Amino acid sequence: MKRISKKHRKPILFFVIILLFVAGLLDIKYEGLFFQLLPHSIQSYLAKIF
Repeated sequence: MKRISKKHRKPILFFVIILLFVAGLLDIKYEGLFFQLLPHSIQSYLAKIF
């Protein structure tokens, strides 16, 4: 991270956080790996939402 100047760190960090959030939502929607690792009660709750 020393190569990246301080003014560029915040936008990159913001982009990474948004990307992880979207990836998590897509994992839940399409019942991916992390969705399958959740307990069954949480899976059924999330399946009803999405």
